[in-house]
Amino acid sequence: MEVTGAQALVRSLECQGTDVVFGLPGGAILPAYDPLRSSSLRHVLVRHEQGAGHAAEGYAWATGRVGVCLVTSGPGATNLVTALADAYMDSVPIVAITGQVPTAMIGTDAFQESDITGITGPITKHNELVTDVERIPAAIAEAFHIAATGRPGPVLVDLPKDILQSQFTWSWPPELDLPGYKVPGEPDAGLIEQATRLLHQARKPVLYVGGGVIKSDSHAPLLELAELTQAPVVTTLMARGAFPDSHPLALGMPGMHGVYAAVTALQECDLIVALGARFDDRVTGKLAAFAPNAKVVHADIDPAEIGKNRRPDVAIVGDLRTVLADLAAAMRAEVAANGPTDTAEWVAITDGWRRSYPLRYTQDVGGPLKPQHVVERLSALTGGDAVVVAGVGQHQMHASQHYAFTKPRSWINSGGLGTMGFAVPAAMGAQIGRPGELVVAIDGDGCFQMTAQELATCAIEGLPIKVLIFNNGFLGMVRQWQELFYEERYSEVHLGTTIPDYVKLAEAYGCVGLRCEQADDVDAVLEKALAISDVPTVVDFRTHDAEGVFPMVPVGRSNDDIVLGPEFTAAEQQAAARREVLAR
Repeated sequence: MEVTGAQALVRSLECQGTDVVFGLPGGAILPAYDPLRSSSLRHVLVRHEQGAGHAAEGYAWATGRVGVCLVTSGPGATNLVTALADAYMDSVPIVAITGQVPTAMIGTDAFQESDITGITGPITKHNELVTDVERIPAAIAEAFHIAATGRPGPVLVDLPKDILQSQFTWSWPPELDLPGYKVPGEPDAGLIEQATRLLHQARKPVLYVGGGVIKSDSHAPLLELAELTQAPVVTTLMARGAFPDSHPLALGMPGMHGVYAAVTALQECDLIVALGARFDDRVTGKLAAFAPNAKVVHADIDPAEIGKNRRPDVAIVGDLRTVLADLAAAMRAEVAANGPTDTAEWVAITDGWRRSYPLRYTQDVGGPLKPQHVVERLSALTGGDAVVVAGVGQHQMHASQHYAFTKPRSWINSGGLGTMGFAVPAAMGAQIGRPGELVVAIDGDGCFQMTAQELATCAIEGLPIKVLIFNNGFLGMVRQWQELFYEERYSEVHLGTTIPDYVKLAEAYGCVGLRCEQADDVDAVLEKALAISDVPTVVDFRTHDAEGVFPMVPVGRSNDDIVLGPEFTAAEQQAAARREVLAR
């Protein structure tokens, strides 16, 4: 059967099982939009191409499937760059399809031409400029394979307009030709045995869980391993929900704004088992001072991550689903042969830290509304049964700290790149991927205004996302840093709380707009928002303009220098620094 390149593109997406495409048409990609009209694909027309990329990310995060976005050449393609960089940093599987000027015009500075494969080379797992129409089915099939296998990530396929208009004889499936692309095989059994022995011998172990556990859907064997080893578990910002916060072994989030028990457990442990984590600077603080007495087992599907920042004693390359299942099986056998692990004293100590130095804030009756209070009430009212999406900043930290996560893929955020404007379009993608489920975007007033136009898309598509804006009138995290490290010399961080009027803006976009200024009203406003099921809802929470995020490890400092925050006394801060609190 003779088909055009555009028809082949659409058929290839259908054959890959794609059900939704987020996109925005333009001249170079226009041929692909004609066959979309008669396809089985749902196309979601975004208002900005960055929104298409983040929506594809949100869909992929929420479902575990590959997200797809479709845009035109030139500015359409370059508007995707931030989303591609975000997906690359956070290992999110998306396929981006861009239009390109006709092949004869490439390199002539033609209208809306950009070298998008050159631009995105460092921020994609793979990209390709297709110059032969017969190549399209294989290019799309390979893009999906590369995006979803190994360490997930974004792949870009650039399609010139004349290639989309050319014809060839259709056939499927294509033969994949990927020289040099290899997915790690089974983990080394000898290394699994070494790691098991270290775990059994350790008296102060910690399971350091990263986003790889979420991406590999390996939360079930993680739970089994934790209970077999009786090792406390810390879940990074990218791994919230991988291990239930309600579990007795859960210490919460480590890092710059991590809870004291998690940060200190990593510092004081004798063994770190790093699972799909990368020892990034936000977790380690000053790298040379991180976990000075710990041996390290590092398991990851990407061999480039192992030893990049911290040299491991045992390095296991492999899919975490297999690695964790093998570790759990080996640990069962070890316990059966040599008895249970001896970690009771360590678990008691870490539990003492958790109870003595919890997250603290004060919500005074009639006082300024605290963002932590809003998150805690949301968590209570939803029972942890929601998909929570955040961008970057104070609102992101408050959400990750104070929402009680119970299951994987319930927390979606921009972790590695820290992208303002991520939350609303990512929530849109998550809602499409998880229809009928509750999706809540927690956003800052600075972040929200960067992609607020996607509320129109959500309203037209009938997506009942909830957008909770923590409106403190500032670029909050930047303000906090200027307060702490620039002697309160505030420069260009004040946004104001009245412009725009978020209630009117929401209504203008076809959404329901609500406002809340008092702590006593939080429950009623949240209940009203959560009850709306047919259109998006935006809530303007007027939060305290000077509230910070604590605990905090200052940049470049050791995790030993963690600052508990103003809710703790000087004596408590000193006791925490001396690690004086044991189980009691």
